Amino acid sequence: MRPLTIAALALTTAILATPAMAQDTAPVAAPAAPAAVTGDAERGLQLTYTCQGCHGVVGYKNAYPNYHVPKLGGQSERYLHDALTAYQQGSRQHPTMQAQAESFSEQDIADIAAFLSTLK
Repeated sequence: MRPLTIAALALTTAILATPAMAQDTAPVAAPAAPAAVTGDAERGLQLTYTCQGCHGVVGYKNAYPNYHVPKLGGQSERYLHDALTAYQQGSRQHPTMQAQAESFSEQDIADIAAFLSTLK
């Protein structure tokens, strides 16, 4: 076997360093951030049916622990979204609300917040 000449070595190096090869080793771009979810108030109406059981009763108080259940109508969409997300993630504590929020998708939360914020 003959040793490679400098010209042959240069040609081999040039072939291995073609732009096509360089593209294969380029860093992969990070995926784009997901678009913000827009709430659908009409769908939110359907999703809030069970919420009415506690939040729709004027003057309702739980038996244990004893506390006033807040009205949700008219709260800001951002507040409602953040509160439901906090229950879902466990950073806001309430067993019933955590159980409800765990089943919601991001779209569900946006829809519920959109609907409830339209109520007065």
